[in-house]
Amino acid sequence: MTDSTYNTLTQLGRATALPASPDAAVLERVPSPAPNTLYVVRFTCPEFTSLCPLTGQPDFAHIVIDYIPGDWIVESKSLKLFLHAFRNHCAFHEACTMQIAQRLVATLRPVWLRIGGYWYPRGGIPIDVFWQTGAPPAGAWIPDQGVAPYRGRG
Repeated sequence: MTDSTYNTLTQLGRATALPASPDAAVLERVPSPAPNTLYVVRFTCPEFTSLCPLTGQPDFAHIVIDYIPGDWIVESKSLKLFLHAFRNHCAFHEACTMQIAQRLVATLRPVWLRIGGYWYPRGGIPIDVFWQTGAPPAGAWIPDQGVAPYRGRG
């Protein structure tokens, strides 16, 4: 890849304000360094926050995203800004988790993607949300997401 590969990036290497909402966030992508190779990329966001749509109270989650790139990988600063844009976003756990997954799939068109949203308790009940695009390809090494069932998540 050459420096011109990155000319379209608008956030990396620049001061970038936090997007006002997940919809306003710009997810950027760059070419995969190893197209046609089955490798897994993992992003872990152990301090994800959003707001309850009814009470406005904060909700907290440990989000784990695994994907096998096709032609594209996500630029990590843009992903961080996208995830942080949920801090003032009001939505249920399921909606937040699926919005992240659907946005990544639309932007990257990965070979495979899996998301685990491990939400901390509200009202004494943790809610975990899991989704994947389908079965992982044969021969791909897919590690466990490594988040313990709820016992304080630690």
